[in-house]
Amino acid sequence: MTQPVWLSERVQWIGAFDPGMRSFDIILKTPNGTTYNAYAVRGSEGVAVIDTVKAECAEQFFAHLEAVARYDEIKVIILNHLEPDHTGALPELMRRAPQAKLYISQSAQLMLKALLNRKDLDFTAVITGDTVSLGDRTLRFLHTPYLHWPDTQCTYLEEEFILFSGDVFGCHFCDKRLYNDKVGDFRFAFEYYYTHIMRPFREHVINALALIEPLTINIIAPTHGPILRDQPTRYIERYRELSAQRLQNEINAEEKTLIVFYISAYGSTTQMAEMIREGAEQVPGVRVSLYDMEGGDTDLFVDLVEDADGILVGSPTINGDAVKPAWDLLSSFAKINVRGKLAGAFGSYGWSGEAVRMLEDRLRGLKMRLPLEGVRIKLIPSLEELEQCRQYGLEAAEHLMGVNAPRVLEMADLLAARKQTTEELSVVTI
Repeated sequence: MTQPVWLSERVQWIGAFDPGMRSFDIILKTPNGTTYNAYAVRGSEGVAVIDTVKAECAEQFFAHLEAVARYDEIKVIILNHLEPDHTGALPELMRRAPQAKLYISQSAQLMLKALLNRKDLDFTAVITGDTVSLGDRTLRFLHTPYLHWPDTQCTYLEEEFILFSGDVFGCHFCDKRLYNDKVGDFRFAFEYYYTHIMRPFREHVINALALIEPLTINIIAPTHGPILRDQPTRYIERYRELSAQRLQNEINAEEKTLIVFYISAYGSTTQMAEMIREGAEQVPGVRVSLYDMEGGDTDLFVDLVEDADGILVGSPTINGDAVKPAWDLLSSFAKINVRGKLAGAFGSYGWSGEAVRMLEDRLRGLKMRLPLEGVRIKLIPSLEELEQCRQYGLEAAEHLMGVNAPRVLEMADLLAARKQTTEELSVVTI
């Protein structure tokens, strides 16, 4: 059994090491394992425990806690985040320290009741600026939602300038030396964690930084990975860099960016993509980029999409489906926030042409905005059909710039569309 680690005379790390962990939340690989960081803060009027560990590691947690405090001294339990890897030992801690008062964010209330399956819970819900006193030590709360759950918050020890940051500034990297100036090189783990956990909530990262950056910080104590005592502000600055728009110095505030992704089996979808770009370029203020998914890397495309205002995806239909690179691209959107971005789909087909509709369904599922019906063209596009593609690009760009008047659907158009769909289904059935 390891020993607790002293951050200061009044603050101890009482967490757990999990060096054998190789996969976290399914989506993360953890070749170095991970740590579940919990902390004890001693004041003149009692002890506060900040976060716990996952249930399987509770034995380590309680051994460390008992080395620095008696259970009857614990007056406060703070949960910065209710995910099971931080609350697994909570029920047993509450049983051993029944006098302790529980503090959670306002957004965590329903989640806590579901987690513990109890209706008789005594807790205090807090917001930014609320404090709890331990006598000569004061803990102040910062509400930082969606980093990376709706309930997340940070806790700041005012007298010692220590930020207990929850998952923010953390990473999955297990090294028992624990401090960032003592452990091995964890830069990759830090960046990897940000990419997969924090990046989808970039706007919320920026909001959190607005609360954190004005603070004097000597130590950042996250819930995973090394404790950041050596130049902690470097990690805050890195979050600022990672959350900044990469094209902010290239694109004027009045301009919008539209990316047209495509992949083509025999060149027809390529022709469509080129005409869509030609149409979109006619709208002042829109920068259009064309990318062939066959010749690019999905990770690079994710960076482009994150800063783009609109995305159109073109794929042929093969075996009744869009092709794999198109699905790989849309799957990668889970790493970023695409909600509300303009989107659309297009493509050539030989028989039934399901790809466009399937891509549209996925784009809608990602909460993207699809103001136009996608373009499907059978086999090789005619001149008239290429003109249809050009018009599609033009209208998409106009929607992007907010200059396209809302479309008014006539009842006759709706009936005609319904009749066409019925006829197509009949052909497929036959």
